[in-house]
Amino acid sequence: MKFARSPRVVRLAAVTAAALFAFGLSQPAAAQWKWKDKTGRVQYSDLPPPPNVSESEILQRPSGASARKPPPFAANSAQAAAAAMAASAAASGADGAAKGVDPELEAKRKKAADEEGAKRRAEEEKQKAAKAENCQRAKGQLRALEDGMRMARVNEKGEREILDDKGRAEETKRARDVVASDCAR
Repeated sequence: MKFARSPRVVRLAAVTAAALFAFGLSQPAAAQWKWKDKTGRVQYSDLPPPPNVSESEILQRPSGASARKPPPFAANSAQAAAAAMAASAAASGADGAAKGVDPELEAKRKKAADEEGAKRRAEEEKQKAAKAENCQRAKGQLRALEDGMRMARVNEKGEREILDDKGRAEETKRARDVVASDCAR
């Protein structure tokens, strides 16, 4: 099923889009701050000046901005990291008892750290168990090779072949290497 567009609907959509575009352009630019930094240079930004800039050095504020408010930062921006560091330094320097840390956030961080530690310990235990198993197998293989038992292996073609002295020496060396690496405590 195909819908035919009438010229009138197309024209109406074009006029509406043009009106929205013109309206967007007519709006004032983003709020601008203007201040002098410590070197005397004039700085412009859509964010408020840093806290170390005094009120007398602020030359222009956006309309409706009477007092300084911290800007809403993106979660992973460099400004957010700097603001967080400044806030933590101020909180720890002002009073040791008042931390100003959200208990829920701290609980989530602690839970995540505990889960990460548990994962790491589980992975270490898994690796330890695999090493112990490899050690036992390698020791058994080495014992069988050194006892002179007749040994066979399957080659690339799927055929069974008996190990000769050269093959036995290679397998003995390989087993000793595994014992040295996995059985070392």
